[in-house]
Amino acid sequence: MEFRQLEYFIAVCEELHFTRAAVKIGISQPALSQQIRALEDELNIPLFDRIGKKIAITEAGSILLEQSRVVLRSLKNVNEFISELHNLQRGTLIVGVLPSDLDYRISKMLIDFYHQFPKIKLRIVSSVEIVEQVLANEVDIGIGIMPQPDDRLVRIPVCREEYVLAVSENHALASRHSIDIDELRHVETVMPPKGMIGRDLVDDFFREYGFELTTLMETTSPTSIIHLIRANIGASVLPLPLIQSINEPDLRCIHIAKSAPYRNIGVIYRSDRFLGQAAKAFIQKVTAHFSLN
Repeated sequence: MEFRQLEYFIAVCEELHFTRAAVKIGISQPALSQQIRALEDELNIPLFDRIGKKIAITEAGSILLEQSRVVLRSLKNVNEFISELHNLQRGTLIVGVLPSDLDYRISKMLIDFYHQFPKIKLRIVSSVEIVEQVLANEVDIGIGIMPQPDDRLVRIPVCREEYVLAVSENHALASRHSIDIDELRHVETVMPPKGMIGRDLVDDFFREYGFELTTLMETTSPTSIIHLIRANIGASVLPLPLIQSINEPDLRCIHIAKSAPYRNIGVIYRSDRFLGQAAKAFIQKVTAHFSLN
């Protein structure tokens, strides 16, 4: 059974006359009759009663007419929805983002994206396991620290960010513009827990210089870390753009002299995933956002 045959069948039902239906749809009357017979042969039941030159729809024909209209209406909807996807008028996208960046870095970008593409549905997931979620198809796209090369992943770098020492304006080091790496041995800090990708990156860096940071308190919440720094509980080693985006006047950024930890931020998605227009538009937005910040 073909969509074309259903269209021919509906035309005959509407006209109740083979010749008029053939003219309406632009084919010959014998060709139309042949297609209707093929439908009846496939269903093994008459669709029309032929009474002289007149025809009437059988009970089976009425059932097929109702369902044919449903099928063709659904097909039309599919075509319209896909057209809307191409024109960025529809779509759903699940994006995994590091908690710190979700809290402080990308809210404005999400607002701008919504205003540009209001019919695209975004679901943003705060996660420290972005790579795992992308590979498990739990999110469509991830934004975070670039993982090691992996054939299963497409990796799109968007920026490189230097880490600095963030302190309160009341901290003993608040007036400093830079600090040597060795001095950080004695600085008390508040940090994310060990095992979190940002913490591991910082620990690996200082381990190469023969020490680990003195950490008084650990918390998974970026907001809590900022509150603890502002309360002068301890300093923290955080990405400079993150501190700048927080824009708290009582925070101070101290550069780490000569060499500093850094992180490469990128967009990742599965290499075997079909990337729709909504996803492509979002990636372009992310790339532009991080290049300006």
